[in-house]
Amino acid sequence: MKRDERPLTAVPGWVWLALAACLAFQLAWTGMQRKVSHRSEDVPPPPRLAALRLASLGEPEALARLAMLYVQAYDLRGANDIPYQDLDYHRLVVWLRVVLALDSRSEYPLFSAARVYAEVPDRAKTRLMLDFIYREYLKDPNHRWPWLAQAAIVAKHRLHDLPLALRYADAVDQYTTARGVPIWAKQMRIFILEDMNELQAAKVILGGLLASGTIKDPAELRFLKRRLEDLEARQAARGKRGKMSYP
Repeated sequence: MKRDERPLTAVPGWVWLALAACLAFQLAWTGMQRKVSHRSEDVPPPPRLAALRLASLGEPEALARLAMLYVQAYDLRGANDIPYQDLDYHRLVVWLRVVLALDSRSEYPLFSAARVYAEVPDRAKTRLMLDFIYREYLKDPNHRWPWLAQAAIVAKHRLHDLPLALRYADAVDQYTTARGVPIWAKQMRIFILEDMNELQAAKVILGGLLASGTIKDPAELRFLKRRLEDLEARQAARGKRGKMSYP
């Protein structure tokens, strides 16, 4: 049987272009990997976003995933001597921002910022990551609220910065309008206000929420009513202590 053979000149030009681009990307990626294998390397500045978009060949989401793998190779889990908490966090933020620009629906950059890079002993670097999460949250609140809620938790428990935690919790409540957001996320600010001993403010917010009729779940209603009763009892006890301190 005679095989159907065609000359190479019959192959469309776009196929050759795609093969050449793939080969160039593979060579570039190999070069980056070799660079990462050198010890005591800090993460370099990212390429320009326009250049990355051009190199993606219409697949920016795939390039975003590769870029995240490249960035995360710069820590002790690779062959690098510098752990990620000692890297240049300003550059890390730029990398994460570029990856999100390539794939705005990706959860990976915000997850890494909240659960990896923010949980370091350097408070300034933690704040830098939390601020990055906050700014990116404002661009898409209904999809990115879990990471700002996590940022509020980090600010409260790791930084012990209740005003900063309250700022993030207020943003989650104010800007997130998607259905299905759990009540704990929408009302984090009530519990933070309690921790700040702002009992009256917490009581006003909680009372307004109950009076609005927006809470329909019976279990959530019972939970919030108990919280309101507890707030009122604590405020009354504080008032009694205040009166007893004056003859």
